[in-house]
Amino acid sequence: MGILDGKRILVTGVLTDASIAFHVARIAQQEGATVVLTGFGRLSLVERIAKRLPAPPPVLELDVTDDEFEDRLADRVAEHVDGLDGVVHGIGNAPASALGGNFLHTSWPDVAMAVHVSAYSLKSLAMAALPLMGPGGAIVGMDFDATVAWPAYDWMGVAKAALESTARYLARDFGPRGIRVNLMSAGPVKTMAARSIPGFDQFEGVWSQRAPLGWDLNNAEPAARGCVALLSDWFPATTGEIVHVDGGAHAMGA
Repeated sequence: MGILDGKRILVTGVLTDASIAFHVARIAQQEGATVVLTGFGRLSLVERIAKRLPAPPPVLELDVTDDEFEDRLADRVAEHVDGLDGVVHGIGNAPASALGGNFLHTSWPDVAMAVHVSAYSLKSLAMAALPLMGPGGAIVGMDFDATVAWPAYDWMGVAKAALESTARYLARDFGPRGIRVNLMSAGPVKTMAARSIPGFDQFEGVWSQRAPLGWDLNNAEPAARGCVALLSDWFPATTGEIVHVDGGAHAMGA
């Protein structure tokens, strides 16, 4: 019997089998959950990747910039499961001009897109899933430490700070419904999204020097396990929290 036995989980953000979200879906299934995936754009790619999971799940198209998706998502998910016990927000994106050292010259429309997709969408997704959720439910978002400024991360770092604040306000408003909202802040992992960040290689040296437990940039499983733990009933009184899964790097100075 797994820690998610009988639970129904919606996982967003799967791009490839290197994605943290992919490993969340895999481990969730191994722990007894029924999983539904979402994808956007290259949906056929997500469908192919889904077949690599222990039990290939349905894949729904989800565009978080579509103002009407909140009204439609619950009905589409309900075609596959009769409710949701957990939602994983693994969505994040920013235009190239918002990354790579262009912070002072990024236009507002590009900043707005980064914040919309990477932060505001947590609220949108939570509201879209709410009709299917009840007491004991859990929403988990994927974060990257926004307490400091990182090389090259630029407006994506600002978007992650907005994500962290959004999670706290959702925790406040969803708490009376018995639904927990937490974030898992991972160390850097070489996903497709990470490789699209100019200067991502600068993160490698930081983690190898600062993480007291060490950190493998090619291994998404520790971060995925953190998400699955937050989806489980083992954190019944934890909400508005950021759980760091980064080898301890966040707690170190120099």
